[in-house]
Formats: sequence, structure tokens, C-alpha cells
Amino acid sequence: MRSRLLNVFALFIQMRQRGESMKKAIWFATLGLLLSMILVGCGEKTQEDIMTDLDNKLSEMTGYKAKSTMTLETGKDQQTYEVDVWHQVKSYYRVALQNENKDQSQIILRNDDGVFVLTPALNKSFRFQSDWPTNSSQVYLYESLIQDILMDPERSFQADEDYYIFQTNTNYQNKNLSTQEIKLNKKDLSPAQVKIMNADLEVLVQLDFTNFEWNASFNEGDFDMERNMTGAQMTEEPAMAEPLEAMTVYYPMYTPDGTQFDSSRNIESENGERVVLQYMGEQPFTLIQEQSQVVPASTPMNMSSGEPVDLGFTIGVMTEESLMWSYNGVDFFLASENLSAEEMMSIASSVYGTEEK
Repeated sequence: MRSRLLNVFALFIQMRQRGESMKKAIWFATLGLLLSMILVGCGEKTQEDIMTDLDNKLSEMTGYKAKSTMTLETGKDQQTYEVDVWHQVKSYYRVALQNENKDQSQIILRNDDGVFVLTPALNKSFRFQSDWPTNSSQVYLYESLIQDILMDPERSFQADEDYYIFQTNTNYQNKNLSTQEIKLNKKDLSPAQVKIMNADLEVLVQLDFTNFEWNASFNEGDFDMERNMTGAQMTEEPAMAEPLEAMTVYYPMYTPDGTQFDSSRNIESENGERVVLQYMGEQPFTLIQEQSQVVPASTPMNMSSGEPVDLGFTIGVMTEESLMWSYNGVDFFLASENLSAEEMMSIASSVYGTEEK
């Protein structure tokens, strides 16, 4: 291809040297036409061709199975998760997230009964009547990434020898994740890598796909809540802190402007020590934490209102005035009448400090 381009340019140089005149508009129009013909002849697809192919992929696929490694740079330390996704068209989903220490997994399910968030080590489950995953972008779901590409008129595009690379705006629940780079394999348009960046183009989340199976087959019960809970519990140890150890108290490293730490108090409960942190100011909130306990029954807690939210390191449960999550053997409960959903998520994502900032 390179030699053919050089031959075209050499031809035009010879024509100019012979003194042949042509108008500037004809020059560029002819050159553009020749270059387009060469690109087509070399088998290179235009961005419009690729967009059509992606749209066809979404309409023709019956589902997939995907494995990937997710690296987070959103907290104090880098964290790594293994992500296993099953999707059966149109609305069955199973997303299993396992942290690098293998001590606590979570599963998000969608089936005919609703959307479930399972924490098998705690025998804990929540059920929602939710639009998940269509209510926001999901970095580990192929169709979500492709929709972000198709729907963004400001997207940028480039290609190298092996990949098509798109940069798009995002629709993640965490609004600090503002831009993403999506890399697709040229061979079959399967996902290769996703990088999500903040406004300063710093990579906060990176997903590297290690396997992707088109139009995968599934067994009966693969998306069943009880079967997934039982199956995960058979391979996982409960992630409990030792009961005699003093619980480490965690503080948010981010608070809204005009809001500051006010007080801390310890309360003895039937489950042990409970710590209540109070923040006062323009957007006051309360943060409660206590050691996680295995619940006696796996009957899902029905959420009449609320949504599962992706905090990066864990999946939380958000209602209009609260956000609950479990992490590293501790249950957290954030409550406020004034905070927006975005502010609650920003605070929750920053709860890793061991001293008040």
C-alpha cells in the first residue's frame, strides 16, 4: 500500500514539473479520489463501515461469555479484580467479580424475577426492580461499550495493525469517569481493552479482556439466584474479621465543599461494635460501620426503591437517602437527606483512610 501511495504522489509531481496546469480544487479532489480508491483496494474499512458492522453485531449476537482483569486506581492502593460475564440475549446477565485476595466475591444477576446483588460470603442478597444495566454505562458489558461508541457524535477513531480504537464520552454512575478508550480486535470486533479516564486523562479504571466467546451456550439455572448463591458459597470462605480484633475505623478522604467532620461515637450492638461518624455543614451526612455478619437466610431483601451501584471495589445498594456496601469484612451505611447520588458515590469510593483528614 505504501508503494502505491508513493507512486501516486510521484505521478502528480511529474505532472507539475512538465508545466501542466490545473486548478487547486481539481488537484485536491482528484488526489482525494485516488487515495480513497487505494484505501478501498487495500481492504481498509472506513469508520462508517465499522459502525455498521458493530450495529450488526449487536442485532445478530445471541449472547457471549467474557473474562477480563479489571485494575482500579481510584483508591489509596491499586486494586485488581477478575470479572466473569455471561449474557444471554436479551435480558439475562450474570456478572461475577472476584478481588485479588479471593476473600469476597459479588455477583450481579438479571433474570425474569428482577436484578439481584449477591454477596455469597455473607449469605446476603438484594433484589431490585431496576433498569440495570441499561440505565448507565457498564465497563464490563460488550453491548454497553458498543452503544457508547454508536451514540457518541464526538467520538474519535484510529486504527493500527490489530485494533480499532475509539475514544468516547461516558455515561458511568461515577461522573469522575469522564472519557474512555475502547480497543476492539479487528478480526471479529471483540473487546480487547478499555481504559476509563478522568478529566485530566489519568487512567482510573483499566479492563483487559482475556477471553471472549461469541454466541455462547448456557445451561438451565445459569442465571438462577439460589443456584448462583449456593455455587459461589461452595468455593468461597466467609470474609469475616476476627471477632476479638478491634475494628479498624475508616474515614472518607473526600467530603463535599462546606462539610466537615464533627464527631465519632461507638455503640455496642448485638453484632458487636458500631462506629457512627457525623459530618456537619452545608451537606451533612452520617457514616456508620460495623463488622460484617453472615445473615441466617439467603432470602433476598426486596428493595421497593433503589438501584445497584458500581463503586469500583464493590457493588453497593443505593436508595434516595442512603448507600450501603460491604467491603473487607465491614458493613458501611451512608445516610443523608441532602446529598445527591453522585456525591454519595464519591464519598463512599473514598472511604479508605484510617485517620480523619
